[in-house]
Amino acid sequence: MGKILIDCDPGIDDSLALMLAISSPELEIAGITTVSGNVPAQMGGENARKVLKQMNRMDIPIYIGEKVPLSKPYVDAMDTHGRDGLGESFLPAVPGEFPEKHAVDFLEESLEREKMSILALGPMTNLARLFKRRPDLIDQVEELVSMGGSFKSHGNCSPVAEYNYWCDPEAAAFCYEQFAQAGRKIHMIGLDVTRRIVLTPNLLSYMERLDPETGAFIRKITGFYLDFHWEYEGIIGCVINDPLAAAYLVDHSFCCGFDSYTAVETEGICRGQTVVDSMNFWKKAPNSHVLIETDPKEFMYFFLSRVLKKKDGGQWNKEELSLLETLVQG
Repeated sequence: MGKILIDCDPGIDDSLALMLAISSPELEIAGITTVSGNVPAQMGGENARKVLKQMNRMDIPIYIGEKVPLSKPYVDAMDTHGRDGLGESFLPAVPGEFPEKHAVDFLEESLEREKMSILALGPMTNLARLFKRRPDLIDQVEELVSMGGSFKSHGNCSPVAEYNYWCDPEAAAFCYEQFAQAGRKIHMIGLDVTRRIVLTPNLLSYMERLDPETGAFIRKITGFYLDFHWEYEGIIGCVINDPLAAAYLVDHSFCCGFDSYTAVETEGICRGQTVVDSMNFWKKAPNSHVLIETDPKEFMYFFLSRVLKKKDGGQWNKEELSLLETLVQG
């Protein structure tokens, strides 16, 4: 499908999404950019580097981006992801310097050269800065897949808002409006579908049996996340939002939805809410493709078969992963 850019804020589930994207030969990752969200942009870059080391892909460049939202005070999500952003695993730092070039400059130069898709896994601050500077580059974006927002599901940081859009609502609102003006659509992978993707303790144990090294890495970074979800949401397991967006970029059949005009509220108690005009009250052309259905079993087959390594170096198939039928929540 050509080259892609990954804009992210690692973050536990961002890290799992990076692992999946790196393990998918359909995706040629031109670079990773970080933005302040789950963790500050610099820490996000350091965490991305830890994932790249785990995956033996230190060749992928990482660029540090915007440190604060467009106008709101920055509020991280380290209560959810841990003090190090990786579940308080405190993995050793990977030595080396990041490129001096700012993430927004890298995004601009990349899209000037050729068309690419963007997988946006965090607040859309970098993208808003880019499109404020160069709205013409929207035409160079093959697809923009954004993990964020919600249609009918409740929020995860307020009654109505998903964190990425709540963290920088002005950035999300600007991007959706710019795509509307350009006659383009953002693929919105929101909480309606990502809440279906739950990594349970049984699944973790299964991963460790199949691939002890990768399974141990995933357990290290998700243990804190499991505890958080049990304490605050009463879930035995943890919702892993971002990997579904990566899977969808590889194969759109993982989710289905509908086209609609979407706006993002920027103020008050509804800050960050995605207002999806599913009944076409506003009579505006769609600027989003809102995903509302997914199959957790098919996703988990895909995730495990790509991320977990076999001793012979091949990929797992459905027959070999047959136990998933009883382990995945439907």
